Amino acid sequence: MPLPALLPLLQDAAPTVVPADTAWMLVSTALVLLMTPALAFFYGGLVRSKNALNTMMMSFVALGAVGIVWALVAYSLAFAEGNAWIGGLANVGLAGVGLEAKGTIPHLLFMAYQGTFAIITAALISGAVVERMRFGPYVAFIVLWTLLVYAPVAHWVWGGGWLMTKGVLDFAGGTVVHINAGVSALVAAIALGSRKDYGRQAILPHSVPFVLLGAGLLWFGWFGFNGGSALAAGELASLAFVNTFLAPMATLVVWVLLDYFRTGHATAVGGATGIVVGLVAITPAAGFISPLHAILLGAIATFPSYYAIAYRARTRLDDSLDVFAGHGVGGVTGALLTGVFASKAWNGAGNDGLLAGNAGQLGLQAIGVATSVVYAGVMTFAILKLLGAVTALKALPRSEGLGMDVTQHGEEAYGSGEGSILVLPAELATETVPGRAAIPQPASR
Repeated sequence: MPLPALLPLLQDAAPTVVPADTAWMLVSTALVLLMTPALAFFYGGLVRSKNALNTMMMSFVALGAVGIVWALVAYSLAFAEGNAWIGGLANVGLAGVGLEAKGTIPHLLFMAYQGTFAIITAALISGAVVERMRFGPYVAFIVLWTLLVYAPVAHWVWGGGWLMTKGVLDFAGGTVVHINAGVSALVAAIALGSRKDYGRQAILPHSVPFVLLGAGLLWFGWFGFNGGSALAAGELASLAFVNTFLAPMATLVVWVLLDYFRTGHATAVGGATGIVVGLVAITPAAGFISPLHAILLGAIATFPSYYAIAYRARTRLDDSLDVFAGHGVGGVTGALLTGVFASKAWNGAGNDGLLAGNAGQLGLQAIGVATSVVYAGVMTFAILKLLGAVTALKALPRSEGLGMDVTQHGEEAYGSGEGSILVLPAELATETVPGRAAIPQPASR
């Protein structure tokens, strides 16, 4: 059974741990955890070499910062018994989270599996602000965002909250993960403003092989992301697994064809992007639709995201790695198409969609999309304003010019010769922002 349908039963039945289900969920948890380093390679390859380490660290740091806050507080806010809007505090500090069964797996494993979702969701936002957001404020942002945005929406959809009780379908995170992250990324990109070089010079990927490696590892991990959301090793996991296998294939084919007929070239970055968009779109529908509809969904989902990226490139909006077009638009497309293609013939615990005679499901999906868009947008803006009142969010132009690797981390992804940049404490100069504390900067390049 999918997570939304399973959770009420977890509270009423006397569950027993099933070894086969536990084994599958152990593997799925590891697969989803791998997706965050995979995202680091995907994003890291898309930026300039002087920002590669900083971009990758924005993903890697979520493994620690978000993972710890999830275990200590956010898990309880998302999944402990509460009200329609937020979970309670019963599981703060992992109280009551042990080896007892939750469904057919240990409660502790369920917590860890859900934690991997929170980690990568926060990391996704970084793609909109890379090459210009200071590292410290970014870490503070993803911690607050996990507590104030991710945990409440996860509770609404999966933890017994109001969207779940209404019957909104989200098998593995179209709303909770991708719309949440995509909209938040858009707001963050607008709030920070553009990079100093944006619109003035071509900003090209420094390593397309990294992009392809990241996309491939993301696809691999996504089998745990979607297949694991069945929370058991059975027929439903197989359906989600196969739909995750097929939908990105269709998106890849259509994306490459669009690239070819529009530009005359089938680009590797375009193909990798198509794979990720297909994975995003199938996520909410993976356990509710047939494999043939998964192929159709993947093909349809190509068009909104492809043309959103093409349009964004002609504007002043500097969503650096097109997080909103890929995850926000892709997530909205997948969530709405779930309301079209869902079928109880494939998942009796779900609902029929428009094609099966239940037009109301499409309306419910639209409610889930709209509320998530508004909540994520407003709360992200509030968090950034709060942080901006106490510290500078954006690096100074000189820091951007030197590169975020050196100015934020004191190291380089690629050295040319023997130490192309020497950073010593005694040689640090400071640049002062009016009304801000002095910010250390390297003296020379």
